[in-house]
Amino acid sequence: QVQPVESGGGLVQAGGSLRLSCAASGRAFSGYNMGWFRQAPGKEREFVAAITWSGATTYYADSAKGRFTISRGNAENTVHLQMNSLKPEDTAVYYCAAVIIAVTLTGTRYEGDYWGQGTQVTVSA
Repeated sequence: QVQPVESGGGLVQAGGSLRLSCAASGRAFSGYNMGWFRQAPGKEREFVAAITWSGATTYYADSAKGRFTISRGNAENTVHLQMNSLKPEDTAVYYCAAVIIAVTLTGTRYEGDYWGQGTQVTVSA
């Protein structure tokens, strides 16, 4: 199993950038798909981005495509989320998690497992 710890959140103006980091303990880190989810006040937690265990394939929510980039470093047990062109609607608590990726006929589903505590991202208008 892995134990993620997020960092890098903060307050930024609209149009700005933030880089979130996730340091995950556990010797099996390189065997897990990893990802980011977020939860805004009053809303359900939603998928943002995921990366396969090898780093070869990435997945993004429509809201993140073209603005966010997920990456990982298996030697360092880290996952990063570079967020550019931030919007007020990106305001949320961002969670790093191991991710189960299920490709079905009706679409791709992302289920988080082994969650971190989250890091707050606030984007001011």
